[in-house]
Amino acid sequence: MIAVIDTSSLLSLVRYYLPFDKKGVLFEVIKKKFETGEIILLDAVYEECKYVGQKAILKKLDFLENKNFLKENKIIVKTEDLIPLAPAKFLNQLKNQFVANTFQFCKLTEAEFEVKKKEFMESADAKLVMYGQRLIKENPEKEIYLVTEETSSANDMKLFKKIPAICEHLRISTITLPQLLEKYPEVDLGFE
Repeated sequence: MIAVIDTSSLLSLVRYYLPFDKKGVLFEVIKKKFETGEIILLDAVYEECKYVGQKAILKKLDFLENKNFLKENKIIVKTEDLIPLAPAKFLNQLKNQFVANTFQFCKLTEAEFEVKKKEFMESADAKLVMYGQRLIKENPEKEIYLVTEETSSANDMKLFKKIPAICEHLRISTITLPQLLEKYPEVDLGFE
């Protein structure tokens, strides 16, 4: 199983789970999953972590700031050259199926839409989706999940749909952090 993790899930991990991890069991499991490549951290998500919640993610998961650990275990996946599997089809879907706010979309000129599209394609959300597609194609025998706390409902006035809605259309499985932790039998925080 491979899990590509979103900033929202990492933030939930450090805010709502690690404070109850008194023996460090969960911390060590998560660290080990990063080391073995079972949890993947994209560079775009890593960059978001530097600015979210007063760097709470990087402070609590301090191994993510250890340059030797990151380099030795190849933790951060570079996405600068990442493109969709079928670029023309993906860009067409972006315009015709992944727009969440049609009212906002209708008010945009073609040039304004191109700017919004470019911004989205460079976002962590888009990189997560594109990387998820690539992983599924390259590893058809493995369970691949995109881990996010986002919901499908468009409640933030953004132009494009949220990760779960896009992933559902592209047949990429999404799960939340609690669902991911359920898949790790070695995680036992003593709640019974």
